[in-house]
Amino acid sequence: MLGLNDLPTLLVLLPAVVVATTFHEYAHALIADRLGDPTPRRLGRLSLNPLVHLDVLGTLFFVLFRFGWAKPVPVDPRNFAHPRQGMLQVALAGPLANITIAFAIGLLLKSQRVADTPWAAAADMLVLINLVLAVFNLIPIPPLDGSRILESLLTGEQARAYARIQPYGTVLILGLLYTGIVGRLMTPAVEWLYGLFTGAGSTL
Repeated sequence: MLGLNDLPTLLVLLPAVVVATTFHEYAHALIADRLGDPTPRRLGRLSLNPLVHLDVLGTLFFVLFRFGWAKPVPVDPRNFAHPRQGMLQVALAGPLANITIAFAIGLLLKSQRVADTPWAAAADMLVLINLVLAVFNLIPIPPLDGSRILESLLTGEQARAYARIQPYGTVLILGLLYTGIVGRLMTPAVEWLYGLFTGAGSTL
């Protein structure tokens, strides 16, 4: 856990969290809008303004515990020409946005022009936080994006059986976080992607 007295780290971590969560939610809204659902635009979520996306408690948790959440983007799949495919694309958009940002910043970190500057620590944190957010959200437990992805791929009885765990998703996630299981599952994937994108070892 990150201590509140670790001011230099907080000053680097907090902007990274804001950027990562903002682009994550904006990507959901953008794809939903492009697929024909006006709901995110109507509710002001088709924006890169962090204030419309950030959840205060979720941001605080991300700073303290390296996981958190933003305000979910409301989406009405009935507005999509193909609801299941539409929801799959919307769900994938958030994690893919974070992975794209991490990849782009990682390329800059491989350049000596960035690696040897005061901006290197901020860029490194931005890569790491985007990867943590992407991998965490791909866990197939409601209400994370991974659950929407899995739900769109299931049919019939499988989908109905999976839907039964949705009311318990948040409790299940908190339990897995408390026991450290989520961290153990996420760390190998985050470290592998971090090394792939930056050519360095992870600080997790």
